[in-house]
Amino acid sequence: MRGVLALEDGKVFTGTGWGAEGVSVGELVFNTSMTGYQEVLTDPSYHRQIVTMTTPHIGNTGINYEDEEAGQIWVAGFVVRALSPRVSSWRSRGDLDSYLKEQGKIGLAEIWTRALVRHIREKGVMRAAIAHGDFDPQALIEMAQQAPDMSGANLVDEVTCPEAYNWTEQSDPAWYRDHRYDPNGPLIIAYDTGIKRNILRMLTDRGLRVRVVPAQTPADEVLAQNPAGVFLSNGPGDPAAVTYLIETVQNLLGKTPIFGICLGHQILALALGGKTEKMRFGHRGGNQPVKNLLTGKVEISAHNHGFAVTKDSELQGGEVTHINLNDQTIEGIRNEKLGAFSVQYHPEASPGPHDSLYLFDEFVKRVRNV
Repeated sequence: MRGVLALEDGKVFTGTGWGAEGVSVGELVFNTSMTGYQEVLTDPSYHRQIVTMTTPHIGNTGINYEDEEAGQIWVAGFVVRALSPRVSSWRSRGDLDSYLKEQGKIGLAEIWTRALVRHIREKGVMRAAIAHGDFDPQALIEMAQQAPDMSGANLVDEVTCPEAYNWTEQSDPAWYRDHRYDPNGPLIIAYDTGIKRNILRMLTDRGLRVRVVPAQTPADEVLAQNPAGVFLSNGPGDPAAVTYLIETVQNLLGKTPIFGICLGHQILALALGGKTEKMRFGHRGGNQPVKNLLTGKVEISAHNHGFAVTKDSELQGGEVTHINLNDQTIEGIRNEKLGAFSVQYHPEASPGPHDSLYLFDEFVKRVRNV
């Protein structure tokens, strides 16, 4: 059946629809990861985004329930060059087409993704409408133009957990063997602003006792639990719009060690007096080079963000610890006096390289005061 992708600037791409039938709108972005499409689909940070994969062949390993980063697909649509007609993996429990159908998500194939990505790189990310079925392209363009803009959007409230819960699951030994699970270990409060499961596994793997709380949880409620540290998670939308969490972090600073990833990094920077900005097309993929300014080493890292901390941010005694070598954007900050640090990228990968796993060990050292 026909598939159409209509961009707000009037550009239209046609292909073959798969997954669910219908129409959806969202911000059109691209991801350069060679593997891990299921982790991409289920990452809450992609809420209200239509994702284009630059790798041309998608779906050949099927889907399984171990690789999900959340309990559902969060993308607004999925665009690929070629959808594999066959599944070949001993871990597979189904095919990608059925997976999207079951969750009401639209997919497009036979799209010239190279031309699409070049268009986004030149013009910047933009709103789009994705349709599977018989739809008028002009009507889809108008839908894209009327879709909500990501700037100023607080999407955290739409992805956070409804109530607090304890997390005990560890990584599969086949992927990460150095388990030190301790049910009586130091308590970590993890703010869920769209948290990935593999982040939580990385914490429990290191002997930390993890309790996940909704993003709206006030600082005094967290401090009343006497945590050994607080973690700020990844998530979707404009960080500056999540004003209540910025205030919460300001009330936590200096009272407990804090570690932030992605949106959590941006929230920490804002709490320290910094600023954030919308990027032209963002960083999304598993091959971004980041330089650690403290060691001089370069890490190949996994990214998924469309906002960044501005270079002129004043961080109240904080310092920049990491930069992106492609465009010099800020990738990490710390404030030793207040016991807080964060990175813009994803050290837990999933998908992506494991060069940055040491950051979780750094958090453990701060939590255990060693």
